[in-house]
Amino acid sequence: MAPVKEFGPDGAFAVDVRNDAPAEAFRKANGLEEGKFLCCIPRLRSTPYWRIRGKPMTALDEQKHKRNEAMKEHDHAPLREAIIAVTQQTALKVLLCPEDQSQMAVGKEMIFDKLPDRVKVNVVWRERYWLTDEAVSTYVRSAGLFGNEMHSPIMCIGHGVPAIVCRWKEQTSKGFMWRDIGLGDWLFDLDIEADVKRVVPAVLALALDPAGAKAKATRAREFVWQRQRDTMAVLKRELFL
Repeated sequence: MAPVKEFGPDGAFAVDVRNDAPAEAFRKANGLEEGKFLCCIPRLRSTPYWRIRGKPMTALDEQKHKRNEAMKEHDHAPLREAIIAVTQQTALKVLLCPEDQSQMAVGKEMIFDKLPDRVKVNVVWRERYWLTDEAVSTYVRSAGLFGNEMHSPIMCIGHGVPAIVCRWKEQTSKGFMWRDIGLGDWLFDLDIEADVKRVVPAVLALALDPAGAKAKATRAREFVWQRQRDTMAVLKRELFL
């Protein structure tokens, strides 16, 4: 049995790569003022690798595809409603952006194209994929992030940027760490209808109180940093006995 069994934060909290030039160029070209936009990431229940260019050997998984199609409206409706609420009740814009190469199309189909025209004028759909460094350079200039992914929120918190996580049973248990780092009320299980109903109010609350949300994210970051120091101290001790 392991002599030490404690919570160790995901390594993505420590991602510090940056690529400011293209991030700034895209932000300015699309009218996204620093601190005055939220990022939103769509996601299907299972990543459709068969649709990602460059992966020709990935065969269509009929079962996963069927499940994706059955749940995609359910899983993106609360994100659309949150975008409508934020853009109509605050001065913030929303950037629809990807974490993997399938999500640009998902964002357009399930979010952007379904928004009212009065809302679309305050929403930017990122058509092209980006790498982690450019994504981080964008996240740190935003007011926060929400959506159906996990690693982008982790990277946000690693930089003290507020991040709301939506998840479901097809995903791993990774999302539950939000409770461990003090962000349980920013974690939503879309398989639980009570949680679905809380997504819009939570995103709107984040948007309306940026200082409070930032302070909350910073506290979580400090907790993560302390756990990283503690866990690496254990590793150092074990490796250099």
